[in-house]
Amino acid sequence: MIEIWESGPFNTVQDLGRPGYRDIGVSASGAMDPLAVRIGNILVGNDENAAVIEVQTFPFSLRFERRTVFAVTGADGRPHLDGSELIPWCAYTAEPGQVLQLQQPPRLARAYISVGGGLDIPVVMGSRSTSLRGGFGGNAGRPLAKGDRIAVGEDAEIAMLPATGLAVVEPAVALRDVFPAPVDGALPIRALPAGEHGLFAGDGEAFWGQTWRISSRSDRTGYRLSGEPVTPTAAIEMRSHGVVPGVIQVPPGGEPIVQMSDANTAGGYPKVAGVIECDLWRLGQARIGARLKFVRSTHAEARTVEQAVARYVEDVRLTSGMVKRALKAMA
Repeated sequence: MIEIWESGPFNTVQDLGRPGYRDIGVSASGAMDPLAVRIGNILVGNDENAAVIEVQTFPFSLRFERRTVFAVTGADGRPHLDGSELIPWCAYTAEPGQVLQLQQPPRLARAYISVGGGLDIPVVMGSRSTSLRGGFGGNAGRPLAKGDRIAVGEDAEIAMLPATGLAVVEPAVALRDVFPAPVDGALPIRALPAGEHGLFAGDGEAFWGQTWRISSRSDRTGYRLSGEPVTPTAAIEMRSHGVVPGVIQVPPGGEPIVQMSDANTAGGYPKVAGVIECDLWRLGQARIGARLKFVRSTHAEARTVEQAVARYVEDVRLTSGMVKRALKAMA
């Protein structure tokens, strides 16, 4: 069991999402940075899809009520356990009564807390993710609040962790050859032209050629982008169509909306582009006010990035498993 000691709005229980129900209007939800969730769960010995805590408003703290393996991944803050600084992307063991504290990270948006055994939350429609708009899943369909107590599943690997912790190189560093660094302060996000791309003048040059800023009117449903408006060359009337995370729609005002984890299931705005899936975690870590530059990609490049991420995840899995097996052999 863990107890929430301090929390702001919109901190929720998430896993990798609730696919398969968009046809009945149910958003997939899930973590905004799924790569951080996968790595955190591997570090603590869970299935990659185990439920975690997504923290996007700080400060945040919780108290462990039993001996627990945990890891903090995602945002670039320095977590503390009973006041002692820890490093992120590292699995540690907490003793009963110890308090984990997270402060506002300097650059990134969201931190993820994984615990050995996973959060023992009821499964709703195949997932433990919180749907805030639907009011179901996760912690009774609502954000975490001070005083909430959450059950933790049985952890079979609690004894198989080095005393100093088990760390990995975070993806932004390990995959720096795959994910381009910001240019002039703008985060490059790769995308593919979408269905209505041809309706925009100059092959969508107004969209691809400028730097956008994430508006304060952004949330887990979608990022609204501020910049010079882009509009189709002629007025069009469209039927509603299915949308998924990463789709970039352009409403009549001309400022694009990037659908995110709680994406609408359908919409009628023209689609100018779609973010490649492996860049969505970087977008999920971009804060309000961050600057973005969309880079035209290809299906081949998207596949190459996907393969590089898969190799990284598998390397983390193999390395973590080797260390734990060695410790078990010595026990």
